[in-house]
Amino acid sequence: MIRIGLAQINTIVGDISGNLVKMIGAIARAKEHDVELLVFPELTVCGYPPEDLLYKSHFIDQNKKALKQLEKYSKETTLIVGYVDTDTQGNRYNAAAVLNQGRLAGVYRK
Repeated sequence: MIRIGLAQINTIVGDISGNLVKMIGAIARAKEHDVELLVFPELTVCGYPPEDLLYKSHFIDQNKKALKQLEKYSKETTLIVGYVDTDTQGNRYNAAAVLNQGRLAGVYRK
């Protein structure tokens, strides 16, 4: 049997560093309860709805850097994290990243 946790945190649009702190706190609480898979809400990293911020490349880059920082927290607990992803043509996607064993294991784009 697998223990699944739902991280219902209140993120703030554009506050990527603040949202990251909230996510790390949720991960710590999940570990206390032996959660093996922790699922975060849609666009957790950047806050929902990001609207015009999606047109700022530095915003997208900060969002991806924060996701990269979360990888190290997935060594014991698998994380599913909502964030903004892009492809090689610069298209933006509402996406979910699967972080497992300290790395990005997969991405699903809406």
